[in-house]
Amino acid sequence: MTTPPRIAVVAHRKKSLGGGLDELRRLIIDEGVDDLLWYEVPKSKKARKKARKAVREGADLVFVWGGDGMVQRCMDALAGSDAVVAIIPAGTANLLASNLGIPRDLPEAVRIAFHGARRRLDLGRLNGEHFAVMAGAGFDAEMIGEADRDLKDRVGRLAYVWTGLRHIKDGSVRTTIHVDGQKWFDGDASCVLLGNVSTITGGIRAFDDARPDDGWLQVGVTTADGALQWARTLGRMITSRSERSPFVRITRAKKIKVRLDASVPYELDGGDREPTRRLKARVVPDAITVCVPVSD
Repeated sequence: MTTPPRIAVVAHRKKSLGGGLDELRRLIIDEGVDDLLWYEVPKSKKARKKARKAVREGADLVFVWGGDGMVQRCMDALAGSDAVVAIIPAGTANLLASNLGIPRDLPEAVRIAFHGARRRLDLGRLNGEHFAVMAGAGFDAEMIGEADRDLKDRVGRLAYVWTGLRHIKDGSVRTTIHVDGQKWFDGDASCVLLGNVSTITGGIRAFDDARPDDGWLQVGVTTADGALQWARTLGRMITSRSERSPFVRITRAKKIKVRLDASVPYELDGGDREPTRRLKARVVPDAITVCVPVSD
């Protein structure tokens, strides 16, 4: 007789979707689960410890309730393990879920977890932490780091646009980027972005050729400076391929090193980190298994 998988839930209790955590519990129990591990956290920073505890307790399938910040913390903890991740997109930003086709529909997201496909994904690893969607330094991180949390709850992605407008005039930083051991960029840059998927903050398709299971990270650098150049750059991202902008360069790599002449903040999957002058990143192939919709 096949042993049923052990189920765990790691939930950001301040995030909401559908009928909330009570409905999530009911939907899981309705699938015949009678031995449910349940962990709630008040902030995503505490999720990593709970995800590791779930694996120690024997969890085979871990539901992650929240946004990209929650998912990033849990995937950082679960990378390399045999646990399968079921994403329940209850956050303000759910970029990984949308890139994978997981809807903001609680019953459907749970159905995918139990009856959908399993997809092995790459992760990026930057300065010691895994990320699933993107990592960035400069304009991108400033925009995310200062987006007021209450404003994000009220207006969602528009919060990033609002704060981004305040940072357009912050200027560029001398930047050197090595990809797979070779110098690729040396000059002034306003944003450095690493992508594991195509669509990033604000729903912008920054990396047209990105796939989260191809063994590569996309690397982008933007030299746009000032409102006019940034408007042209974002417009090209929205209407065409990003690399067609004269202010954007894109390549792909397995290992990336970035040196900055000044300390700037950086971000991982929408979560801001302390300023740094060095970024060291690499792709981690086949790092995590995620529940996804069945392909047609």
